[in-house]
Amino acid sequence: MTDAPATLETPWPVALLSNKIRGYIERLGTVWVEGEVTQWGGSGGNVYGKLKDLGEDATVSFTIWSSVKSRLTADFKQGDRVIALVKPNYWVKGGTLTMQVFDLRHVGIGDLLERLERLRAQLAQEGLFDRSRKVALPFLPACIGLVTGKDSDAEKDVIRNAQLRWPAVEFRLAYAAVQGDRAVAEVTAAIQLLDADPTVDVIIVARGGGDFQNLLAFSDEGLLRAASACTTPLVSAIGHENDRPLLDDVADLRASTPTDAAKRVVPDVSDELNRVQQARARLSNRLTGVLSSEVDRLTQLRSRPVLSTPTWIVDSRAEDLTRYVARGSELVERVVERAGAVVDDLRSQLRALSPQGTLDRGYAIVQLPGGAVLRTADEAPAGTELRITVGTGTVPATSTLTPSVSELISK
Repeated sequence: MTDAPATLETPWPVALLSNKIRGYIERLGTVWVEGEVTQWGGSGGNVYGKLKDLGEDATVSFTIWSSVKSRLTADFKQGDRVIALVKPNYWVKGGTLTMQVFDLRHVGIGDLLERLERLRAQLAQEGLFDRSRKVALPFLPACIGLVTGKDSDAEKDVIRNAQLRWPAVEFRLAYAAVQGDRAVAEVTAAIQLLDADPTVDVIIVARGGGDFQNLLAFSDEGLLRAASACTTPLVSAIGHENDRPLLDDVADLRASTPTDAAKRVVPDVSDELNRVQQARARLSNRLTGVLSSEVDRLTQLRSRPVLSTPTWIVDSRAEDLTRYVARGSELVERVVERAGAVVDDLRSQLRALSPQGTLDRGYAIVQLPGGAVLRTADEAPAGTELRITVGTGTVPATSTLTPSVSELISK
């Protein structure tokens, strides 16, 4: 074996490459691995099979030589979860890689339960089991998405019981393996497919029970997270009372069996009709009672005097009204009489003070042409036009200016 690098001019032979690959692989030594046996076949005392990863799509071939197989104390078959002590072995002649098994053991139930409990605690801490995340189921789903095995008893139980309760209900089926190495991937894909369908109102994941190991797929972390991300209400109907899978805790509703799931998702049409009839009867009785009460109340109101004899108010108040009118007329007459006396008194005072009264007693008022009252004789020299007002009418006159008595005496 040479350490010279391979080039275009000096390429390695295939054998050299194969030997180098074998050398690199053999350096790994022995390791413990865990997986699921997906193929188990014997030939010449040896066993040839395949081991698949529990969560990822990864598979390796293994070989158990007859000398190792004779030391194994347990029986193994396809579908078993195992832990194997293996050493990688590259077969140069065939160019294949296989795992040589030196020891093989079943995964104990206690180990599985411990792992499930750790996963349960992790998911619970993340809140995947919280009631606040649970979505309420619709009262009457028009379309139910069903994830189950094809032609399984679970499928028949769900459809038959649902249609017996509500014949108009429809189903959209998404078949998937419900055990084995394909179960996790197919159930996850089926849930996601139905969740993306807007016509699906609720999803049921159904299986007719099984032993603990067959139900491990429904406790897979990837499947549980897909169920948690589902926006459509999800019902877990695995049908296993003891050691129930973790999907029961993540789902929005857990049903004990597929039949129980159908009964809890779809209402019974006969029960609903009875409830409707009962509600109508209660409503009718209530309405009749209200109407009877109102009729009685109206009868009582109509029997009262104010409604039985509407004119009694006018009749009973007519006398009071006549008395009040007479009293009002009397008071008005008194007020008018008193006001008349006051007017007469004021009229007398006015007449006493009026110049017309003075004129009526024989006096006169002499006015100059401009209308001014003549107060002294000097204001009207001879020839002055005067107007003399007497009790009734006026008299024109002309001043002659006769000397007064005092002037005559002085002369």
